[in-house]
Amino acid sequence: MMRPVDERADFALEVETIASSSLPSTKIVSSELLHSRSLLNVAYSRILWGILTGLSKSIKVVIFSAKINILLPFGPLSIILHFLTKNHGLVFFFSLIGIIPLAERLGYATEQLATYTGHTVGGLLNATFGNATEMIIAIYALKSGMIRVVQQSLLGSILSNMLLVLGCAFFAGGVVHNKKDQIFNKAAAVVNSGLLLMAVMGLTFPAVLHFTRSEVHYGKSEVALSRFSSGVMLVAYASYLFFQLRGQQNSYHPISDEEVHSEDSEEDEPPELSQWESISWLAVLTLWISILSEYLVDAIEGASDALNLPLAFISVILLPIVGNAAEHASAIMFAMKDKLDISLGVAIGSSTQISMFVIPFTVVVGWLMGTQMDLNFQLFETATLFITVLVVAFMLQEGTANYFKGLMLILCYFIVAASFYFHTDPTESD
Repeated sequence: MMRPVDERADFALEVETIASSSLPSTKIVSSELLHSRSLLNVAYSRILWGILTGLSKSIKVVIFSAKINILLPFGPLSIILHFLTKNHGLVFFFSLIGIIPLAERLGYATEQLATYTGHTVGGLLNATFGNATEMIIAIYALKSGMIRVVQQSLLGSILSNMLLVLGCAFFAGGVVHNKKDQIFNKAAAVVNSGLLLMAVMGLTFPAVLHFTRSEVHYGKSEVALSRFSSGVMLVAYASYLFFQLRGQQNSYHPISDEEVHSEDSEEDEPPELSQWESISWLAVLTLWISILSEYLVDAIEGASDALNLPLAFISVILLPIVGNAAEHASAIMFAMKDKLDISLGVAIGSSTQISMFVIPFTVVVGWLMGTQMDLNFQLFETATLFITVLVVAFMLQEGTANYFKGLMLILCYFIVAASFYFHTDPTESD
């Protein structure tokens, strides 16, 4: 009678033995899982900490390192004023000031990206993103049907780069290096001068066709000619890019290459931003500039009435000075370092890009939008551009620069600014 009880006791003892023998392996598995989870948590926390550290460093470098960024709050304030008040003068003034540090920081991010791409591509990047502000403002104005604002702001950018930016660079470089004439590559200057003269030709014929009333179809022929000329100018600019990238890799290097390369190796500093950080900041800054540009364009006409300033003066003089802030600062800085070829590439290269790419591009964009954007910039504006190109071409023909040449270019810009202050746009009275 006792055997079943004994058997049950033995069975219970075996189960207890099996359970106790499997317990260590279960403990090992659970400890391994806990260890792997802790390693993953440590890895995730390190990655997150690295991202946050890099982001904070990037924000510190881009936002807090430049004193000009004290003007950044004017951008959000312009948006607030747009909704709270109807004072177009204040909205225009605040948005204009708010764009200045953004344009400068856009140039900085472009320079950081250019350190990873080489001299030639870097120069093209500087010219392209240096003109991003003008292009964005032009597209928003075109969208609003303000064709004259588009034409005059782009013309003003060319005049500002060729006279004010280049003049300040020559003047600053000449004052710092007053015991000698600074030398630059005359061949590159001649190529750019030729492209600028081609752009003048593209702008002259539609204006002459209109004012001589010799069109085959009045009001349509000048638009058709402008669209054809824009296509030709875009092909010419694409050929110029190919020539720069493939044929003339060292076209912006001074004659004494060995000396410059040795100086560059001593003076050049490592980039403060990585390649992807530079690209990210370019995207963020371009987006913010496009937002402010919309409010700026909406307030232009109201600001003209509120400030009692001609619309032509605002479009040709005030808007380009803001858009060219990045080029202005970098051209002066390089000229003071006796790197006048880079200053020339920034100022004249930017003018070439606006005249041969941005202006034809806006004509094509207007065509796609159904807006009759053309190259008829009116006789006064076209004549001003033609005379400016001739003056600058004569200044560059010797291949040397000094502070007196810079002063003459600056004074020429003052004459141009005064002429547009007293200029009445004939299309406004039509």
